[in-house]
Amino acid sequence: MHQSWDDLIFLHWACDPQEIQSRLPQGLFVDTFESQAHISIVGFKMNNVRPFNLPALPWLSFFNELNVRVYVVDRQGVPGVYFFSLDCDCWPAVAIARKFFSLNYVSTKMNFKTDQNKYQLTAQRKESALIAQYAWQTENPVQKAVPGTLAFHLTERYNFFTEKNGQLLRGQVHHEPYELIDTHCTEYSEAPIAWNNFSRPQRPPDLVHACRGVKIQAFSLVKTDA
Repeated sequence: MHQSWDDLIFLHWACDPQEIQSRLPQGLFVDTFESQAHISIVGFKMNNVRPFNLPALPWLSFFNELNVRVYVVDRQGVPGVYFFSLDCDCWPAVAIARKFFSLNYVSTKMNFKTDQNKYQLTAQRKESALIAQYAWQTENPVQKAVPGTLAFHLTERYNFFTEKNGQLLRGQVHHEPYELIDTHCTEYSEAPIAWNNFSRPQRPPDLVHACRGVKIQAFSLVKTDA
């Protein structure tokens, strides 16, 4: 598939590796940086989502997403991410992603506002009173993450893992390295972490990055040797 991920915000918290490991499918292992695990909230616009050689559809190809992810490796040492949830405001996309990609997409009311270099993203699940709201700016110079740094460890991931009927699956994406902008959120929420029944960090994010966008090629799921 082709797609674009635009106006991204990455919020990262250090967390207990054992808490993450206890929630992972068999065959996945926490990928730590200097012995520290991380959990992240990533929000962005999904644009021009379409299969190869087909046009984008207005009612299906443009939506907002807010996901909760952790960093893992499989038994072969392949690094990637594992999503605990992916909130989205386009129910057909939710249904397709759950059926064909076995990802835990959730239909959620969302709103994404942009005003030049200022951004605001809001999400609220039907069954939760918690509102996830984020506000940030992108005024700083862009830079690509340097290999060996925490920023590289957390952002330059080109595989995701999921599970279906007890079988561990891997999906792969290709894109140019993120052009990251060091920023801070003037408003943030831990609500998506709480939606997934994790311990809330109860502190601001340890690291925040923004990115104006990347163009994506996404490929079919393949089985892994779990």
